[in-house]
Amino acid sequence: MVVPFVWMLSTSLKDNSLIFSFPPKWIPDQIKWRNYQEAAASFPYYQYFWNTFYITALTIAGVLLTSALAGYAFARMQFPLRNQLFLVVLSIMMIPGQVIMIPIFLLVKDLGWMDSHLSLIVPSLVSPFGIFLMRQFYLSMPKELEDAASIDGCNPIRTFFSIFLPLSKPALATISVFTFMGTWNSFLWPLLLISTKSKQLLTVGLLQFQNMYATQYNLLMAATLLVLLPVFLVYMFAQRYFVEGIAVSGVKG
Repeated sequence: MVVPFVWMLSTSLKDNSLIFSFPPKWIPDQIKWRNYQEAAASFPYYQYFWNTFYITALTIAGVLLTSALAGYAFARMQFPLRNQLFLVVLSIMMIPGQVIMIPIFLLVKDLGWMDSHLSLIVPSLVSPFGIFLMRQFYLSMPKELEDAASIDGCNPIRTFFSIFLPLSKPALATISVFTFMGTWNSFLWPLLLISTKSKQLLTVGLLQFQNMYATQYNLLMAATLLVLLPVFLVYMFAQRYFVEGIAVSGVKG
């Protein structure tokens, strides 16, 4: 699993003429750190980085909010057709993204959001997987928490924000990482919807290192590593929440 990333790093530090040399050299004789500077200067890297960053941040915030609220409602609140609606959410998870791409494209076009970042943010604000994960997480929490909150006079909304939400860090961290990776690495959707160069995202910007006759593989690998670095950092920051247990104490009753 690690070998492709090591080869990517090796290629990013070589001269383009040495990439296909045989036998291959993992460590080039002359390491070209300048490739990273040239890669960032070859396309509007910082503009694309900002576009990708704020779209990803807004998407994560929206997914966390909708997933936590809907998961709590499906797990802890009683309302008509609750189980049937949850089955609808589960059925959406089974539909391939390619099937709903054309209907969403037509809807975005009718709303006048073509070539707008709204077309990348709004359709992604609700995640069926996130709702499912949060529902299962909240179902595992003891009912005594709700009983204690009810004795203290908390309504369901206050119970959610004061008790359930603070205890759901592991699940929220998992959803955040998956949403970050999906949004940050998104390629086809921004390629179809965004036509203005200054509004593009990093993944689409990598296409500028390829043309009909040649590909600058060393700069392409350097730029790809620059794009992957935030994903790696986010994962390293959030991984401790994956194994964090939940200690529920101080329950009144």
